[in-house]
Amino acid sequence: MNIESNKNEDINKQLVYDLDNKLKKVHEGGGEKAAAKQKEKGKMLARERIAYLIDDDKPWLEIGAFAGEGMYAEHGGCPSGGVVCGIGYVSGRQCVVVANDATVKAGAWFPITAKKNLRAQEVAMENRLPIIYLVDSAGVYLPLQDEIFPDKEHFGRIFRNNAIMSSMGVIQISAIMGSCVAGGAYLPIMSDEAMIVDGTGSVFLAGSYLVKSAIGEDVDNETLGGATTHCEISGVTDYKQPNDPACLDSIRKIMSMTGDYIKAGFDRIEAAAPKQDEREIYSIIPENREKPYDMYDILHRLLDNSDFEEYKTGYGQSIICGLGRVDGWAVGIVANQRKVLKSKKGEMQFGGVIYSDSADKATRFIMNCNQKKIPLVFVQDVTGFMVGSRSEQGGIIKDGAKMVNAVANSVVPKFTFIIGNSYGAGNYAMCGKAYDPRLIYAWPSAKIAVMGGSQAAKTLLQIQESGLKARGEEITRQKEQELLKEITDRYNSQTTPYYAAARLWVDGIIDPLETRKVISMGIEAANHAPIEKAFNVGIIQT
Repeated sequence: MNIESNKNEDINKQLVYDLDNKLKKVHEGGGEKAAAKQKEKGKMLARERIAYLIDDDKPWLEIGAFAGEGMYAEHGGCPSGGVVCGIGYVSGRQCVVVANDATVKAGAWFPITAKKNLRAQEVAMENRLPIIYLVDSAGVYLPLQDEIFPDKEHFGRIFRNNAIMSSMGVIQISAIMGSCVAGGAYLPIMSDEAMIVDGTGSVFLAGSYLVKSAIGEDVDNETLGGATTHCEISGVTDYKQPNDPACLDSIRKIMSMTGDYIKAGFDRIEAAAPKQDEREIYSIIPENREKPYDMYDILHRLLDNSDFEEYKTGYGQSIICGLGRVDGWAVGIVANQRKVLKSKKGEMQFGGVIYSDSADKATRFIMNCNQKKIPLVFVQDVTGFMVGSRSEQGGIIKDGAKMVNAVANSVVPKFTFIIGNSYGAGNYAMCGKAYDPRLIYAWPSAKIAVMGGSQAAKTLLQIQESGLKARGEEITRQKEQELLKEITDRYNSQTTPYYAAARLWVDGIIDPLETRKVISMGIEAANHAPIEKAFNVGIIQT
């Protein structure tokens, strides 16, 4: 290993170390004092409930761990969006689990909480996975009610999705393990089955204080909506459990009796580890996001036996396409090549840029994978499409549009990993968030923005300087440098994977060594949902 590789390894391992520390902080939720209060009530914490519920010998894939990171500071923050979500296994059955974290504002719903819950439901619906809700929430966070209550993608969409999933036959099981108030009461009751923990669980449209102010009735919360009321009088809930462990055991028992599902039929054989050491990935990704490297070196450390059946090897080389396997599952790979290349015509091509021929190749490959029912994996390190007169005259817009069209209309499941740059229209063509990947994760080395930081900062500086000059202000060299640094720092802070993960532009940030796990669990989830729609790319391909 040379000096450059050693440096890359040190930097990337440090990024993963920082990631682990940030995750530990996120896992603390609302902090020790808030956790202690929950324990005093005899309740398990959200992550303890999930750990007890899911199978010990199977992997857990968290979704949205960094949701809300750095947001809502004026409201005391909202770690992990106040809810823990992910894909796990319960009694051997793969499912989505959603657990309110009552240590964060009593589990109240912030805007990002609703967005994260909707994402969890989307994963369940797309893959027809059973979904389990562990409910413990005080309802909408009132100071931000205008940002969570009335719009299409707000709180009410949760219950709409409950109804849609019911019609789809997607299993929904709810456990009321704490407060369940007002509109939030509909979530567990619109599930197929609902259980409630005696003494700590309660569900009602209005609590005792509101009932007193509204109709003058004096009643305590337990009589109003406790376990005895709803299991023995109203019949609203189906099972009454004495404590959290018993409640979770009941869910495990129900799931153990659930029948098998109709499979999509994605191909899988016995898994094999890559022949080339996965840990060497750390030494390949450069610190400087503009430096070139060979994407084949990454792919050979992700694929079973490091075996890759490449498509159109010598054509459109700035995008690599081909077939391989991950944990036994057949996959189609679409990855940006970051090396500086020389075309057959002798022209130099920049790494990470999509050219007309590479867009054309990727389009054809995506169509082939749809025809063969092979899931697609996109590995993003892209700076965008090639610009300039030669590219425009060569039809780059049309070729790019064809690729975007193929990605958008793909019916096989898509999985996206942002391992480096993800800029501009390159993000779209390589199956960014807007193009419905089943899962989308970033490595700590990712950068996501409309363009690179230095280009954006210089552009914004010109605009800002023009405005200052128009007001008669003199721009000194020192002032210019100060403005440039201010703009660059602000812009760069918005391109980090943590900024993206906080807003759920990605489902999470992972150690590169977890990539194979995400792909395997993702395809296993997608295998629950047979493809019912024919692949049709529309008129643009004619």
